[in-house]
Amino acid sequence: MTNEEIQQYHQKVVSEINKVKAFIIELEEATEPEVPDNAIGRISRMDAINNKSVVENSLRENKQKLARLQTILEKYGSSDFGKCTRCGTDIPFPRLMFMPQSTRCMHCSA
Repeated sequence: MTNEEIQQYHQKVVSEINKVKAFIIELEEATEPEVPDNAIGRISRMDAINNKSVVENSLRENKQKLARLQTILEKYGSSDFGKCTRCGTDIPFPRLMFMPQSTRCMHCSA
């Protein structure tokens, strides 16, 4: 990668970290327990339980994404920044910009 691409990727990772952190806060608020309301029916309660499960899964996935992004950010400035963790080759710049949390090249991801 060129120095300009490295800078762009670094900015993308930082931007993505900020977005994911904000989204995690929203998800955490959405998973807070709700006070049961007597007016709520059985179907509505089951729907709320299902929705909470979906939100909790999304929260878990976003926390994992945040951890990957923070690990990538820690590598900034090192020779490993933007390289595949498996084979060590450069991850193509378009892939990094599309999926900044990528840690493997296309070949190793398959």
